Amino acid sequence: MKNFYEYSQYYDLLNNEKNYAAEANYVFSLIKKYAYAPAKSLLELGCGTGLHAQLLNQMGLSVMGVDLSEQMLDLARERSKQLSLSRPLEFFNADVRTYRVDKKFDIVTSLFHVLSYQTTDDDLNDTFQTAALHLEVGGLFIFDFWYGPAVLWQHPTMRIKRYQGNGLNLTRIAEPVIDDTRNVVDVNYSIYGHRSGDSEIFQVNERHSLRYLFISELDKLMSHNNFSRVHMEEWLTGNVPSCDTWGVCIVARKT
Repeated sequence: MKNFYEYSQYYDLLNNEKNYAAEANYVFSLIKKYAYAPAKSLLELGCGTGLHAQLLNQMGLSVMGVDLSEQMLDLARERSKQLSLSRPLEFFNADVRTYRVDKKFDIVTSLFHVLSYQTTDDDLNDTFQTAALHLEVGGLFIFDFWYGPAVLWQHPTMRIKRYQGNGLNLTRIAEPVIDDTRNVVDVNYSIYGHRSGDSEIFQVNERHSLRYLFISELDKLMSHNNFSRVHMEEWLTGNVPSCDTWGVCIVARKT
């Protein structure tokens, strides 16, 4: 099933605890620390409902967001209409592996494990190629991913999440199945819900496949696409990655 098709309308609600402001500030701090010059433009590969893009736009960057889910982009565009924008903020429906525009950016980002949604070697290489083609030499590609050693050490487990608000009662069950022949975790999502005052239960089912990645393979992909790894750390904390680190962030420079 197409990722985030029906799921998209509940995506922000079920991720309501996610601190987008802290994450945008974190990414902006990496940009300021490692960019050769003050950044003015950013391309986000896999922008989802646009919350990171909007916050980074408000920090002074012209932002172009790309996502495969038209449903999520509809939410991003609708939200951006309510903002007072002083610089460009645009959203386009496209595949991050094949997106091409005749424009270069200072920064490319791919956040919230979008890179891990690229489950084959070709998918990964094509995504790095997209980033490279849209960066000036010296520009930065900042991305996060599921860190292989932690996934294998901890093993993904079933998780249940509940949300109540906006006239909805939702329960999401995430049941992961690990496939170590592909280094992929297939997460089977089941969302059960009903609207306040309505006893009828609706259900949404989607499978999301995510690849856990290792530094050696990422270094090869970066080198093949004219990137050098500048920095690596645990997402948000800045700690050295370990077997307890599910999410890792890399800053790569276009050479």
